[in-house]
Amino acid sequence: METFHRLNIMLHILTGSIALILGLIALVSTKGFKVHNTSGNYFLRFISIVILTGLIGVFVFGRNTFLLVITVLSGYVSFSGYRVLLLKSNAPKRIDILIAIISLLVLAYFLYYFKSIGMIWSPIIIYSTVGALLFVITYDFLRYLIPRKKYKKYRIWIYEHIYKMTSAFAALLSAFIGTVFEKYQPHSQYLPSALGMLIIFGFMVYTYKFGLRKSPKK
Repeated sequence: METFHRLNIMLHILTGSIALILGLIALVSTKGFKVHNTSGNYFLRFISIVILTGLIGVFVFGRNTFLLVITVLSGYVSFSGYRVLLLKSNAPKRIDILIAIISLLVLAYFLYYFKSIGMIWSPIIIYSTVGALLFVITYDFLRYLIPRKKYKKYRIWIYEHIYKMTSAFAALLSAFIGTVFEKYQPHSQYLPSALGMLIIFGFMVYTYKFGLRKSPKK
């Protein structure tokens, strides 16, 4: 089991590093074009492995349970960000509702055992991560109340995609920098998240003013 644990950590680090590179390429490349789409697709594949190895670390090897919340946050925003791009609609789907409910149950599990787990990490990291996950899930339920015609007319799905996929990248970057530069916590963890929010705001403002460039026809 010790060997499997080490292999799981190595795979987690390797795929996480590759996902960061792919996420960065997706961020800086022209949205809607081949480079962005390809790097974004592979980012989702690698972050799926990161999430899987993270869950194995928590449930099989009993790692810090708070890592479960970070893992679920990254996984949920990645999944939801992909789904909103795929559907371009706020029509309720069973799979989306199911994943949201499961994520809420995981969050409830963490909060229930919070006292026994203890304040292992800085409060600002714990509360902001829990709050971020709760915020996204709450919005995803409330968005079903938006009239579908208005949702499509104002292309709200674009802003959702920007927020969720950039959040997934920022969460991954925060976990990476926070681990590598552990002695600088909590600054090494919340600063990447703050940078992510600035990027999200910038992309949203740019998209609102100029829209998205159309990819060349094949």
